[in-house]
Amino acid sequence: MLALLWKLIQLPLALVVMFYEWGWQSLSAGFDWLAKRRLWGWLEAQVRRAPPYLALLLFLLPSLALFPVKLGAVWLVTHGQKMLGVAVLGIAKVVGTAVVARLFTLTKPALMRLAWFARFYAWFKPWKDAWMAALRTSVPWRTARLVARRIRARIATIRQWLKARWQSPPL
Repeated sequence: MLALLWKLIQLPLALVVMFYEWGWQSLSAGFDWLAKRRLWGWLEAQVRRAPPYLALLLFLLPSLALFPVKLGAVWLVTHGQKMLGVAVLGIAKVVGTAVVARLFTLTKPALMRLAWFARFYAWFKPWKDAWMAALRTSVPWRTARLVARRIRARIATIRQWLKARWQSPPL
């Protein structure tokens, strides 16, 4: 029964995880760019120096702040604005995930000084890594990666073609 359930949820899980990975990779580059700016770099330095419980608050704050946005998205959907509601929810999920991931990177040393957090992380991380390894060996994951690679290659080919057309001298 468990094997059947695993088979049924592999495709949606693979798509969700790929979406989050794509979102994090894309937004991570944006955060890296921001970190080179004086004010943003200073803010990140302050977050890195936060004591453990303040770091925990900073880490949890984006999730709490996005809760009303997500409720607003649900309200939009229930009031006939389905596309707008889904778009707001999708953007909130991607941006929220990226912000939480960046904050975790900045606050992890302080968070690991909390014994209960370090115990939870020591339990959760190997479990998550094993779960992700199993998902990455699944057929839906491998198929989705292949399709994504082909799409990226096609986009690169189109970009090259467009670049060549724009740079060629007029007849």
